[in-house]
Amino acid sequence: MKERSGLRRGGGGMFCRNKAALWFWIVGTVVVATVVCVTGCTSRGLFGERLGKEPVLTVYFDEEKRTEKMPFEKYIEGVVAAEMDPKWPREALAAQAILARTFTLERLQRTGGVKKLHGTDVCTSHEHFQAYDASRVNSLVRAAVRSTRGKIVTYKGRPIRAWFHSSSGGVTATPAEGLGLPNSVAPYIRTVKDPGAAGKESAWKASFSAAEVGRALKKIGGFDGGEPRSIEIVERGPSGRAVTLDIDGKKVPAPAFRTAVGPDRMLSTLLDGISVKDGKVIMSGRGWGHGVGMSQWGALRMSKQGSTAEDIINYYYKGVKIERRWR
Repeated sequence: MKERSGLRRGGGGMFCRNKAALWFWIVGTVVVATVVCVTGCTSRGLFGERLGKEPVLTVYFDEEKRTEKMPFEKYIEGVVAAEMDPKWPREALAAQAILARTFTLERLQRTGGVKKLHGTDVCTSHEHFQAYDASRVNSLVRAAVRSTRGKIVTYKGRPIRAWFHSSSGGVTATPAEGLGLPNSVAPYIRTVKDPGAAGKESAWKASFSAAEVGRALKKIGGFDGGEPRSIEIVERGPSGRAVTLDIDGKKVPAPAFRTAVGPDRMLSTLLDGISVKDGKVIMSGRGWGHGVGMSQWGALRMSKQGSTAEDIINYYYKGVKIERRWR
């Protein structure tokens, strides 16, 4: 699942028109199957040379607890407006639109969307799928989505895992660093210098009580909930991010620690320092978000320097193609 770290605080599978398609994914070591229907798909499938007709999605609105059918592109407008400042330059918004579209198709293929949770393809919760806010849609967002209509990012013919984040702090992360996932899940994502290093929350500090960190560690497992006495960084990744922490002699993955204490307070794992002192855990770092994939502030800087949406995407994702799946 994509992390909510945006600017508001923020192969060929078989598909059939108006019929169900069978998808498989792996949970642990068990192969699970589910039936997913995305209206308007052709037998060429999501991974075919073209999808043909624009799909219609079923959307669950979490706050209103209602379901609505919506054209795919209309849904993408609301996602882009929620995930990026809708007043930003068109090419930055266009890059975000391509990634939002890619993220949606990839998730539908890999997990069936939120069928098990809500009985729909997608929902408006950033915790379960992507953020969505139709009230922020403006003419710039509409133009960005329209100019990229049907376009997705692919690697070897398949939609990529289209992760993005707010600000990298100077250099982007590998999946292993930022998300605790094997780098093999996304070989097209590598560390790159981020032109948006001076973006939002480029440097930050945070302080937690040792008691609340102890409670957070209990969620991870292997800890009894007591206050930690010492925390050290014992392994860093290629981008300099903390990969492994030593907490009272126990190894803890840094991404898991960040999730446990709260990613809205520990803004990244690109740590300059972390220590326990006088009943508090004090840390400082750079960037906002997991650091994997496109940096939104980097996209802003590149767009202001004349880069196109395609330029931006090819900078952050290597060896990929941008393909149009419907017109």
